[in-house]
Amino acid sequence: MKPEDWESYYVRILDWFGFSREDDERAAGILSSLLPRNSIELLKKTVEGSDWIVAGNSPSLKDELKKTDFTGYKIMSADAASLVLYKNGIRPDVIVSDLDGMDEEFFEMNDKGTILVLHAHGDNIPLIKSWVPRVRGEIVGTTQSSPLSNVYNFGGFSDGDRAVFLAKELGARSVKLIGFNLDDKSVDPVKHGKLMIARKLLKIAGYDI
Repeated sequence: MKPEDWESYYVRILDWFGFSREDDERAAGILSSLLPRNSIELLKKTVEGSDWIVAGNSPSLKDELKKTDFTGYKIMSADAASLVLYKNGIRPDVIVSDLDGMDEEFFEMNDKGTILVLHAHGDNIPLIKSWVPRVRGEIVGTTQSSPLSNVYNFGGFSDGDRAVFLAKELGARSVKLIGFNLDDKSVDPVKHGKLMIARKLLKIAGYDI
């Protein structure tokens, strides 16, 4: 999704949750200043023309892994779903994360070739400052607000749906979803609201979950 197409959805999300656009833009500026490099061309080359499985971080993911044939697919994971994959012997090609689930093992995967797509929003500035300068491998920055020269907006709000929009925007041939349980009753009200938004956004992307 192009930033101009995303804008109307973004404004409604800000209103719904009471988030601050100014805080989002400040976070994007900080991310921009701290990025050790910009691997956008490698990310485009990696995504374009390939078949992808995007893994969300629902509790069902571990069981779904046992039923999924990964043959011929590249793998993109949402935040902490990356750790579930890695602990089951699967290293994702791309991790999409707002840093909430960031772990030292992300660096290990990054060192082995996983591209980190790290996201800035108003609530994660301390995490940006803590984690981003330590990245040794390939990295791309994203925002949900106005893009900058080295911080991109592919659309999407939470890590999972943002990964789907990224894959589609960068030319993936196909995108299959696993680990997207949007009816999880164990989450808090804010997370429930985010799952509702994710469902609406994924429907726009062609997924009726």
